[in-house]
Amino acid sequence: MDQTPTLSNFDDFYKNRTPPWVIGEPQPAIVELERAGLISGRVLDVGCGTGEHTILLARRGYDVVGVDGAPEAVAQARRNAAQQGVDARFEVGDALNLGAHPTYDTVVDSALFHIFADDDRARYVTGLHRATTPGSVVHVLALSDAGRGFGPQVGERTLRAAFGQGWDLESLTTTTYRGVVTEIHAADLGLAVGTRVDEPAWLARVRRS
Repeated sequence: MDQTPTLSNFDDFYKNRTPPWVIGEPQPAIVELERAGLISGRVLDVGCGTGEHTILLARRGYDVVGVDGAPEAVAQARRNAAQQGVDARFEVGDALNLGAHPTYDTVVDSALFHIFADDDRARYVTGLHRATTPGSVVHVLALSDAGRGFGPQVGERTLRAAFGQGWDLESLTTTTYRGVVTEIHAADLGLAVGTRVDEPAWLARVRRS
């Protein structure tokens, strides 16, 4: 059950409703990455949405920029940062066309990887390779195919296949992804609108070789 809008519809989605992945706080799995010291150097929060992870990292002194393809998401992220008194940087940018400059030491991908079809996923990973240098780390938090259909889901094989030549998959563990039930999937999940859910997810740590 694919309930995430296509890339071309993301901007309208942010304008017209609160997406189920906007929970008003960072994902617990990303918070734990930072606490564990696994984020360093120049950081890209790719597919940053309304900016929760960029704001978290900027508040803690990281050199971080949040990038999203939806202008409305970036506008909301900037407002969120201003309301919290955090000097955070956001840019509108296409995750499928990441440039070679500047390069990043750490990339945080929270719920972006899993939205892509096979061809676009390959383009995305190629772009990540261009936007990083040997030794850079990409963290991918993606909904697992063990879930109930809260959004697009991927399996272990997909993650391993995507990061093949040019990458070293250092860690692939199970975790959870937090979302909010909306009218889109309340009936299918049998849950009331507004219910918070922690769905099965993968957390991959991939190093550019």
